[in-house]
Amino acid sequence: MSDYDFCGMSAEHLGALAVELASRWEARCESERCDRRGASRRREAGAGPKYGLAFVDRLLVTLVHLRTGLTHAALGVIDEVGSSTIGRAIVGIRPLLAERGFTGPGQPGLRLRTLEDVFAYAEAERVTLRIDGTETQVRRPQAGRPSRRSFVSGKRNQNTIKTTTLSDGQGRTLFSGALRPGRMHDQTAVRNEGIAEQFHQHPGVKAAVDRGYRGLASEFPGQVSAPPRKPKAPLTATGP
Repeated sequence: MSDYDFCGMSAEHLGALAVELASRWEARCESERCDRRGASRRREAGAGPKYGLAFVDRLLVTLVHLRTGLTHAALGVIDEVGSSTIGRAIVGIRPLLAERGFTGPGQPGLRLRTLEDVFAYAEAERVTLRIDGTETQVRRPQAGRPSRRSFVSGKRNQNTIKTTTLSDGQGRTLFSGALRPGRMHDQTAVRNEGIAEQFHQHPGVKAAVDRGYRGLASEFPGQVSAPPRKPKAPLTATGP
């Protein structure tokens, strides 16, 4: 999976990313363990159960998942582990990538970490944004969980989570986050995630969206463009 076609990175770039994130990941894991124990470590580092995937493998799995959209089950077959192991790996690594942010094309020193950063960049650089929501299948939430039904996607008829993704005209990702249950409509997510508010604050930003964000295009006709509505099928006479 370390091939460029899978993860989208050269071996040199991947190695530098692993070195950069490894210490943050270990610090986060240790902090979570301390919270569960309610006290500091008592045994030496390295004691206790071992991870199903090493850190580099977890990073690779997450990068391939984000790039290709492969399901947890498919990635588990490749790494010879269970889909739940893949899910835990992605949940652990993805926040580290989000905190690191995305670079602006041709501006390696620039980091886009929030929606505010992306909209300010798009306005300054006259970039037309592409906004979309991608669905990823997840394990069915545990029975009795109050929000269990909210994960059932009406579009895919599966338990999913949706991720809001913003990219430029060349398809380069500028933001990926704002996770939400699969049952939530894209237009509702616009309100909850503050995307509509960003168009108010940055009137010079333009964007292209799909049919799921048609309400956004109606509210900001000079900034947001969506595909035209499909014409209604003509009524046909029926009867004896």
